[in-house]
Amino acid sequence: MMKKADIGLIGLAVMGENLVMNMESKGFTVAVYNRTVSKVDDFIAGRAAGRNIIGTHSLSELVDSLEKPRKVMLMVKAGAAVDGMIDALCPLLEEGDIIIDGGNSHYPDTVRRCAEVEAKGLLYIGTGVSGGEEGALNGPSMMPGGSAAAWEAVKPIFTAICAHVEDGSPCCDWVGEGGAGHFVKMVHNGIEYGDMQLICEAYQLMKDLLGMSADEMSEVFADWNTKELDSYLIEITTRILACKDTDGEPIVDKILDTAGQKGTGKWTSAEALDQGIPLTLISEAVFARCLSAMKDERVVASKIYDGPAKTVTEDKKAFIEDIKNALYASKIISYAQGYSLMRAAAENFGWNLNYGGIALMWRGGCIIRSVFLGRIKEAFDRDPELKNLLCDPYFSDTLKTLIDSWRRVIAAAVVAGVPVPAFSAALSYFDSYRSERLPANLLQAQRDFFGAHTYERVDAPRGEFFHTDWTGHGGNTSASTYTV
Repeated sequence: MMKKADIGLIGLAVMGENLVMNMESKGFTVAVYNRTVSKVDDFIAGRAAGRNIIGTHSLSELVDSLEKPRKVMLMVKAGAAVDGMIDALCPLLEEGDIIIDGGNSHYPDTVRRCAEVEAKGLLYIGTGVSGGEEGALNGPSMMPGGSAAAWEAVKPIFTAICAHVEDGSPCCDWVGEGGAGHFVKMVHNGIEYGDMQLICEAYQLMKDLLGMSADEMSEVFADWNTKELDSYLIEITTRILACKDTDGEPIVDKILDTAGQKGTGKWTSAEALDQGIPLTLISEAVFARCLSAMKDERVVASKIYDGPAKTVTEDKKAFIEDIKNALYASKIISYAQGYSLMRAAAENFGWNLNYGGIALMWRGGCIIRSVFLGRIKEAFDRDPELKNLLCDPYFSDTLKTLIDSWRRVIAAAVVAGVPVPAFSAALSYFDSYRSERLPANLLQAQRDFFGAHTYERVDAPRGEFFHTDWTGHGGNTSASTYTV
C-alpha cells in the first residue's frame, strides 16, 4: 500500500512546484493537484520523477491520499480562485483538517475565510511566503497566521522548509490569529517597495549628478553590500548593473523606465490610512511606480519644461558616502513606519505580534532580507514595548550621524531637479516626528472657523474641546471630529 502524504499542495505554477520540491527534499511525502491535470502528469514525469511525490487527478483523490489531520496548501491566484478552491475542498475534509493559503491574499479575505472555515469544524492558515522562485525551492521566509490550533500540525513542515539564519533559527514562526500572517506579509511587501525605490533613487543620483557608468555604480553597490547596507536587494542591484546585453552595453540602460506592481504596496498604503499611521515613504514608493507608468505624458512634459543644469559634483567620493548615508537613514525611517503600522493593527485587532520575531523571520529567505534586520531584533529585545524604532538608542544614535549627509543629498537633488520622493518623504517624516510643535494648531483653527470642528487648548486637559465664534455671528453648536 502506498504511503500516505504528509501534505497536499494545489497549484503547480512556479512557486507551487518549487515548494513541493523543497518539502520532498526535507523528507516529506507530498501529494499534488492542479486544475489543469496535464500539469500534474508532466510534473510527475519530469522534475518529480523518482521522488516521494504523489500525483492526483481530482480533489477527492488528493484528499484521500493524505495522512490525518489532512493538510492542504493552496498555491493559487489570490482572490476568487482561493474562495472557489476552499468551497470545493470543505465538503471533502473532516473536523480538524487544515487548509493553508500560501498565496498573496489580502488579509481581510484571510480573516473572513478563517472564520468561515472554522465554522465548519476545520482549521485555516493564511501564510505569507516570501523569497520568490529561489526562496520557494531553497528556503523562503514564512509568516503563518489563522487558526492557532493548526500550528503544531504544520510547524514541523514549515520550520523544515523555510530559510534559517546563522544560528540555525528558522525564518518562520506563528504570527497570530485571523489575518495576522497575511497582514505581516503585506507590510513586508510594502517595505520591499520602499527599499527598492530608495535604491533606485541612489542609482539615479550617482548616474545624473556624478555621471557614473553602470560598472562604476555596480562597484559602489558591491562595496555597500559589505557594510551596514548588506542585503539581498543591494546584492542583486550590484549584479544587475554589471550585466551586459549581447552588444556589450549595460542591459539596465535598455530597459524601459515603467515599473509594474501587483497591488500589495497599495494595500499597505491604504491600510496605513485606515489605521491613521503616516506611512509616507512606502506610499511615495507606490506613487513613484504610478508616475513611472505615465511614460508618454512624461515624454511630452520633458519637452515643455527644462530642468536645472545637472552639475556633476566635484568631490565624487564624499558625495557617494553621503548617498550611502542618506539611503541608510531613509531605510531606517521606512522600517520604523512599517513597524508602527503593525503595532497599530495589533492593538486594533487584538493580535499579540512578536516584533523582534518578525524581524528574525525576515532575516533570511525573503526579498528584504538584510543584516539591518538584526538591529531591529536587538531593538525589540531591549524594549519589547518600543513604540517607534526612532526611539531606540541604536537607531537614534545612528540617525544623528547620518542627518547632515541626508540633508546634503536631498538639497543637491532639489537644486539639480533630480526627483528623490522616497528620500524626501523620509526626511520630512523625521523632521515632523522630532518636532515638539507642528502647525496643526492653525489647521485646527481653520477647521473650527469653517466647520465648528472644535479644538483642544494647551492650557486645558487633553480631551476637553473648545469652539470659538470666529465671525461674531456664529452659534454655539459644534461638529464632531473624526479621529482615525
